Formats: sequence, structure tokens, C-alpha cells
Amino acid sequence: MLKEFRISLSLFLLFACGFLYEMTMKPKCFFSCTPAYKDVMRPENILRHNRKIVFLETTDRLEPSPLVSCAVESAARIYPDRSIIFLMKGLDNNSTHFPLNATYSGSSILSAIENVFFSPLNMETLLQETPLFSWYTQVNSSAEKSWTHISSDACRLAFIWRYGGIYMDTDIISIRPIPEGNFLAAQTSKFSSNGVFGFHRHHPFIWDCMENFIEHYNGDIWGNQGPELMTRMLRLSCNLTDFREVKDLQCPNLSFLHPQRFYPISYPEWTRYYEVWDVEPSFNDSYALHLWNYMNQEKKTVIRGSNTLAENLYRKYCPITYKNLIQGKERMDKGGLKSPPSPPYK
Repeated sequence: MLKEFRISLSLFLLFACGFLYEMTMKPKCFFSCTPAYKDVMRPENILRHNRKIVFLETTDRLEPSPLVSCAVESAARIYPDRSIIFLMKGLDNNSTHFPLNATYSGSSILSAIENVFFSPLNMETLLQETPLFSWYTQVNSSAEKSWTHISSDACRLAFIWRYGGIYMDTDIISIRPIPEGNFLAAQTSKFSSNGVFGFHRHHPFIWDCMENFIEHYNGDIWGNQGPELMTRMLRLSCNLTDFREVKDLQCPNLSFLHPQRFYPISYPEWTRYYEVWDVEPSFNDSYALHLWNYMNQEKKTVIRGSNTLAENLYRKYCPITYKNLIQGKERMDKGGLKSPPSPPYK
């Protein structure tokens, strides 16, 4: 009798272990289908993760461009232990699902990555209990000529204040982990970017930025609520001097990272990303690369076989995006082939 009990117990434990393994193992379809366990990962659960990176889409667009897809995929690869959260205004509130009749190649690629999560962007909810809420309830967004960018400036501050983590623009390709916790990125020696920054939850610098956002609000001045805001707040607590070496500046409660960390190619030279280099830079001092998409009024794109710097960055840091959205698009354009069906959203 005891022997039969032991056998039954062993079988039960074996079955239980197998079940747990199937539930917790990394999906075999890591980059080709949507992991089933993501169905139960509601936004509030994801946001409890201490280490996270957030991207924003403040238009109603649901299909990421190849550059956006590359930015998110590269972050997911460089930070496999972090949750990569993509907040999208076009998603219905309280839903992480895309329209059932929609087929989005870029979104299919990203949703299949196990540490990438889509979540609706509800600006009113996000700004509640922050200094920005009163401004949001009074501003006439339809009269603001740069509302897409201004709303993004506000949302990134509110998100990092509420939850902490790293914010990145969707034209930034990650190439190695950022070692800093609380940081701003220098665009030049005495001017800060707001395209990438990271802070712990409820960091006082971000709260002060939100208050200054309202106090000096002017939607007619480009960047006034963005990089100009970060720069004026940084100057209040940090003596900004010229960088003489590739060393970061240590300020009270934060680090001001050298321009080489994210902007080794400055904005006047942004087209160099779409050129062929005799000897490509190593970017050994960089954590990520900002491709200056706002400057790209010429709509330059990555073309398969062009051997441009951007193409080679795609190949290395977002190979799934490159394979599906660059190579795949070229095959369709030239051969009239239909694209393969995207994985279903569950």
C-alpha cells in the first residue's frame, strides 16, 4: 500500500513539474508568435516590475515603422531582464489587444518578444496626481500646433515619476546596457536631451520638471517643454562645463551623460546614418544611437543591400525587424509576393 502511494506521489510530482516547466519556460517561438502567458499580464502587473523601459506613441498609429520596431526590438535584446513597455494612444483603454480584423507586421514582430508589452496610453489617467493634470484639463489641444510632441513630453515625465525606469524615443537603437540609474543625456556639453533619460520612481527632479513644465509653458516654442525644460532644470543644480574627455558629469542626485553615450552623430550630420562609410565607427563609448528621425524630412529609409550605416545597425541590433520589414518588404515590392500572415493576437 505504501509502495503504491509512493508511486502515485512520484507520478503526481512528475506531472506537476512538467506542467510548471511548460508554464515558465521561454516560449519556443520567441520571435515568431505571441507567448500565451502574456494574455494574463495586465498593464498594472507589468508596471510593478522595478526595471522597465518605456516607449510612447502619442498618435493613433498602431503599426510601428521599421525604425520604431528596431528601437523596441534592440531594447528588448539589450535588456532581456527588463520589461519593455510600449504605450500606444491608438489602443482601446483597458486593453492590450489589437483590432481583431487588423494585420500589423511590425506589431506582430514586437508582440512576439517575451519581454515586450503593449499597453493603451490614457493621458488623463497617466497625468492624474501629478502637477500636469491641472494643465491637461485646461489646455486646448486642438489649438496646439505641436500637440503630438508636447503630449509626449508630458507623458514621459508622468510615467517616469509614477513608475520609474528609462524612457527612450522610438528612433533610438540600443547597443549596450546603460549602467546609470538616475541620468540625463547630454546632446551637447551644456544642453540636455529629453529623448532618453532614466530615474527611480518618485525622483524629486522629475516632480520639479513637471512643475516647471506648467510654470513656463509655451506651446509655440519648439522643445520648450522637452529638452529646453530638462536643460533649465539641470542648470539649477549642476555646474555645466564643457566635456573634455568621454567622462560623465556627476551632479547632485543624477548623472549627466556625455554626448557620445547617445549622440555620437550630432543632429546637423544626421544623414550620415544613411550613408556608406569607408570605415564604420565602433561606437565603443555609446549605449544607444539616436537616429534623429524628426530631422528626416526627406524620408530616408533603410534599403536592403545598400550597406549604409543604418542598414548595418539594423542587421546587428534588430535582425528580426530587418528580416521581416526590410528584406520582406523588398521581396514584396519586387516580386509582388504576398507577405506571410502575422501571428494572431490573443
